[in-house]
Amino acid sequence: MFRGFESPSPLLPEIFALHGKWQVGKPALISGELRETWPEMMSSTHRFANALIHSGVQVGDTVGIVMSNGAEMVHALLGCMSAGAVSVPINLSVSDDALVNMLIDAKTVSLVVTSDQFDRLLSLKELLPSSLSVCVTTGTSSVDGWTQWADFVGKAADTVPNVDIEDDAILNVIYSSGTTGVPKGIVHTHRGRRDWAYDLAIALRYHGAAKSLFTIGLYSNISWVSMLATLLAGGTLVVHEKFDEAAFLDTVERERITHTAMVPIQFQRVTDLQLASPRDVTSMTAMMSAGSPLREPLKRRIFEAFPCGIIELYGLTEGIITTLDPEDAEGRWSSVGRPLIGTDIAIIDDEDQFVPAGVSGEIVSRGRITMPGYLNRAEASQESEYIDSDGQQWLRSGDIGQLDDEGFLYIVDRKKDMILSGGQNIYPQDIEAVVALHEMVYDVAVIGAPSERWGETPVALVVPAPGVTVCDDCRAAIRGFANERLGKQQRIADVVVVDELPRNPNGKILKRELREQFKHLSY
Repeated sequence: MFRGFESPSPLLPEIFALHGKWQVGKPALISGELRETWPEMMSSTHRFANALIHSGVQVGDTVGIVMSNGAEMVHALLGCMSAGAVSVPINLSVSDDALVNMLIDAKTVSLVVTSDQFDRLLSLKELLPSSLSVCVTTGTSSVDGWTQWADFVGKAADTVPNVDIEDDAILNVIYSSGTTGVPKGIVHTHRGRRDWAYDLAIALRYHGAAKSLFTIGLYSNISWVSMLATLLAGGTLVVHEKFDEAAFLDTVERERITHTAMVPIQFQRVTDLQLASPRDVTSMTAMMSAGSPLREPLKRRIFEAFPCGIIELYGLTEGIITTLDPEDAEGRWSSVGRPLIGTDIAIIDDEDQFVPAGVSGEIVSRGRITMPGYLNRAEASQESEYIDSDGQQWLRSGDIGQLDDEGFLYIVDRKKDMILSGGQNIYPQDIEAVVALHEMVYDVAVIGAPSERWGETPVALVVPAPGVTVCDDCRAAIRGFANERLGKQQRIADVVVVDELPRNPNGKILKRELREQFKHLSY
């Protein structure tokens, strides 16, 4: 009797290894002067993976990635994946406290840093988690407890690691916060990331000839969208260490770039330069904007500057995604599109009841790309859940939106108080906790104010301590005090003195009232 063939769906490490076997001679990674073919990139990836395993890192162990963009960061991220280790890429703009909190929360056993981050981590040595046993740097400094990258991978085998990775094993954890209190690590599994990459590759038009340009840190989930979709299709990663609009256009023209993923402020700068001094950008197949809304004037100018137009993506790292295709933009410039393939969204009111088209409410979503939960945060995971009358489980977004009659989503407001600055999620309560430490501050609330450069920027509304009269010099002192202790993206643009902060009967500050009261602020 024929028993049938066993054909389990391969996970990303196996898919990438097969590309390394069959995509001979095809470029996989371009970073600075380095150009690696698929076999070469996978050899580098597997050396790092086998070095991790040889050092004692086991399947499911967490590896902190505190790295600037470059080939080593790609090798480290993919190497962790191939070894079955859990990568924890850290946003380099966070404060030292946030960085330490994240590494401790993730119970990090290994740490990999680039040379530009080495001194920072060395200064935090006494605060780092006790679970750390392996520390690697791309620099050349010789310090006890640290291994240089070249020595770490030098003698490791470049063969596929002999590890067993389950579908539901954790692939990576991306943190959304963590300056104070308990950070929120968003968990993604191997199966979830694979399915996510498949669905996004279709929605964002990736293909085997894709050459994707990266200008955002590879710690960002925006970069992970493009990175995994490109690699899944067998395309090429072109990695810039940092963003520069002139370098972006030069590379698009020289390398015949087909895809990119950036935030609105980057598209604004690139579009301004392209319209002023046009380059050949006809190779571009699809560009994706995410992180914060694209305002209509900018969206129209992008269409003017780039023949491919723009795909706007609205989403949460937790798993909600919609996209607005270029063909659907006309007449719907303020829409963020329709759900990702295989995903459903709905709008619910304050009573958790579904509402019809044209009625605003909280956006909820369900589909295979949804996170399994927050790391070590069962309560936060439960709070993000909505169960409908049929027992179906949905993910709450915390955002307010409405659907039109054709199913296109429009963002109305943010239920959460998150600030979107330069494509980065900024959490006001983290900033408030720092500002409140100043002796002249009695109470504080942080809101986002419009910014020409960043889209939004944090502003601190301060109630002075009793007996304190706050002058301009005092406001500057409070601002300086806070910004010295905050991450780069979190720094406040201004301190505004108020007599009191509006609160509801439960004592919660009414941020929406404050945003309305101070809507005239602009920076």
